[in-house]
Amino acid sequence: MAASMEPGYLLSGRYRIDVLIGRGSQSGVYRAFDELLQRDVAVKLFRDDPGNVDHTRRQGEEVRILAGMSHHALVTLLDAGADLSDPRHRRTYLVMELVRGPDLRQRTAQGPISAAHLALIGHDLADGLAYIHHHGIVHRDVKPANILLVDYNIDDRRPRAKLSDFGVAMILGEGRQSGPAESSGTPQYLSPEQAASEPVGPASDVYSLGLVLLEGLTGKPAYPGAPIASAMARLLRDPHIPEGVAPKWAALLTSMLSREPSARPAAREVSLALRQEVISAAGRRRSRRTPAAADAPPSGVSASDVSASDVSASDGRANEEARMLAVERYRILDTPPDGTFDRIVGLAARMFSVPVAIVSVVDRDRIWFKAHHGTDVGEIGRDPGLCASAILQDEAWVVPDALTDPRTLANPLVAGEFGLQFYAGVPLRTPDGYNLGTFCILDREPREFTAEDIRTLEDLAAIVMNDLELRLQSRSALAAGR
Repeated sequence: MAASMEPGYLLSGRYRIDVLIGRGSQSGVYRAFDELLQRDVAVKLFRDDPGNVDHTRRQGEEVRILAGMSHHALVTLLDAGADLSDPRHRRTYLVMELVRGPDLRQRTAQGPISAAHLALIGHDLADGLAYIHHHGIVHRDVKPANILLVDYNIDDRRPRAKLSDFGVAMILGEGRQSGPAESSGTPQYLSPEQAASEPVGPASDVYSLGLVLLEGLTGKPAYPGAPIASAMARLLRDPHIPEGVAPKWAALLTSMLSREPSARPAAREVSLALRQEVISAAGRRRSRRTPAAADAPPSGVSASDVSASDVSASDGRANEEARMLAVERYRILDTPPDGTFDRIVGLAARMFSVPVAIVSVVDRDRIWFKAHHGTDVGEIGRDPGLCASAILQDEAWVVPDALTDPRTLANPLVAGEFGLQFYAGVPLRTPDGYNLGTFCILDREPREFTAEDIRTLEDLAAIVMNDLELRLQSRSALAAGR
């Protein structure tokens, strides 16, 4: 029997059904009102098919998956049950948060999405995928129709996305795999391994997300056409990435859309790369604006017309100004060479067997090297510097192989004459939570970096920071004694 309910039906004596808002082959999704808690919800009603064991298993598995997940980029499960008021038809259902806003399919039908907005949307989705992958879940149906764009009905211009519909999701490690007889995705967004009916893992979701992001940038699917032809096309050719796509986007999408699953970045790496793109875009936007323009939208432009990159720039300006005040507090910029710090970077180079080790301070438009071993360069511009990315992290930022990492493929230090292939940096973090710069090591060869190595690098950074704190306290004590 098809999954259907009439408007006004009171499901399980609690959920008042309103209108149908979505339908799939195995279920329908309704807007409803929770009479007990007095709130709007979404109700997913499953098709009544008691003789179909596989269908029943999927229902139970979706409940198990959603019940154990809690993440801002995933639709939240509120309740699950079965309405038995009609003995002829068992109504099995899920109750989920009602996400107000269009899905990404509806949005892309209007045309390409700006790179700034798409980076924010992609960051949310990659973050959500990283979360479910960490918990042993593969979604297997990442597509625009399953991506909901949230409208919070407040003055929040940052686009936010949630991943929905775990109806064909798979729990890893339970002896099951996707096979020819099992539907596991939508043809236009299948990974090559799904199209070939081979076992799938987290890398399959990364590929599908890559197709979604590419479609968002171009306004059209990479593999259009009839289902079978669309599914098979990706086994024969890579998707076309137009020349007009920015180099960083092209590098990221190329890695995500590799036909070899092992060559794709993990969802966590995609999330970090997109976060960096959001921040870089905000910085580029900020550098093109005058101080007056930074305070208000241009004449004739309403606040609702301001882009997500403007909002990110506003938040970034406040955080960056506070960080720069911390940098100035330590009075370290443009100070003479220091024997203590020079010895520490030399020690780091010997301990890790790397050619270059640096204590850096990230200024407004440059990265200045307080101490450097293995290079005569005293500073570089902020934009290409990996230290500018490392200070955005709360922990170590490690790039084992920069030639394959989507965060660094297009970086000029990697692609250019310097030939950087390995980077590990730990933020120099003040007691009040600001990152002044980094203690970092570099190599022209890829290498592994263990948890023990990270702890050692963190210890060296702590020694540097402790010395800076002692100097600050000494200056304060002298000033107080005058």
